[in-house]
Amino acid sequence: MIYDLFVPVPMILSAFNLQIQMVIPPPVRAPRVTQFLKPYVLKMHFTNQYVNAQVTHSPTATVASAASSQEKALRSTMENTRDVAAAAKIGKILGERLLLKDIPAVTVVLNRNQKYHGKVKAVIDSLREAGIKII
Repeated sequence: MIYDLFVPVPMILSAFNLQIQMVIPPPVRAPRVTQFLKPYVLKMHFTNQYVNAQVTHSPTATVASAASSQEKALRSTMENTRDVAAAAKIGKILGERLLLKDIPAVTVVLNRNQKYHGKVKAVIDSLREAGIKII
């Protein structure tokens, strides 16, 4: 029968010890959309234990640079990984990393529950002090 010749693809791949890696390409956006996107966007996330900040490149939807108080090298230098001082240090480190990648300016996107106060202000102010222009 013709059905006896059919062998599922995973069985063939496992016989040859091959692995397939799925790579998801960045989304393709129309030029009329990309002309209004800000090129680099700063997003911040605060948990009860850590401070995270990342800058994404909007047209390609990739992370340009990121800093977090979860990084092993930073945890040892901080006495607390979740307060305003930690947020300021994360902003300073992120600013230095952005300057190394020749990114001079970023746009800040705040969630509905984020206000320009406390940790958010500390991150943004330390980015400014590092030499990054906030658009």
